[in-house]
Amino acid sequence: MGPMTEPTRKVLLAKPRGYCAGVERAVQAVERALEIYGSPVYVRKQIVHNTHVVRNLEKRGAIFVEETEEVPEGSVVVFSAHGVAPQVRDDARNQGLRTIDATCPLVTKVHMEARRFAAQGYDILLIGHEGHEEVIGTTGEAPANIHLVDGPGESSSVEVRDPSKVAWLSQTTLSVDETKETVAALREQFPQLIDPPSDDICYATQNRQTAVKQIGRDCDLVIVVGSTNSSNSVRLVEVARDAGAQAAYLVDDASAVEPGWLDGVATIGLTSGASVPEDLVAGVLDRLA
Repeated sequence: MGPMTEPTRKVLLAKPRGYCAGVERAVQAVERALEIYGSPVYVRKQIVHNTHVVRNLEKRGAIFVEETEEVPEGSVVVFSAHGVAPQVRDDARNQGLRTIDATCPLVTKVHMEARRFAAQGYDILLIGHEGHEEVIGTTGEAPANIHLVDGPGESSSVEVRDPSKVAWLSQTTLSVDETKETVAALREQFPQLIDPPSDDICYATQNRQTAVKQIGRDCDLVIVVGSTNSSNSVRLVEVARDAGAQAAYLVDDASAVEPGWLDGVATIGLTSGASVPEDLVAGVLDRLA
């Protein structure tokens, strides 16, 4: 094998990628709480959906719990970036917990929209993934008014009280294209469907998807660094495939990159979800190099 037969391989690095403002803010909230109050600081749910971030904060003295009832009275508890239902705030107050709210402001915006539409007597069609923390939190703002719609296929089964008083909202980390499809399907069902005052899918989600679309069509392989429970990271894999990438995979870090993926591959795209520290991307770059 002479040097001539080795294909020129290149890596296209998507920009923007990685940490969004809401994640940065949430992680810093836990770090600051540990500095101010010392360990332990309790965190309800994963502060952000990334295995490495959670593990690092655990090493520094953060204790992650599923529900506030697991937190000892008088302790400090941080609410994750995905937001919480009002009931969770009440529970924390009743338990005498000191709360730090690390909810992303763009999620809070959706909560406020839900409250406002509910107060005006609207049925709210919430586009999102069942069981996702953000969806649970938003639904808790107006459980009687909110109907979850998980993708375009579910639009036909939605039942509302008054078809002339229907509005839609969405989880902030969905596929932009799929959400448009879902809204279009809902609008056929409910021609008077009202839009939120501004798009709920956050700009970080949108920008990262746009970047992957641009590089995806030129790639034999796209690697997305992110955890499997990270909605925006999983969506990036789908967007890459839809854009024309031959293959796309989600990896937690460099150790998850399979050598077999690289067979006959000339151009690799690389990006990361909104809760992924840049050093994990650097690790994958080193592995590819």
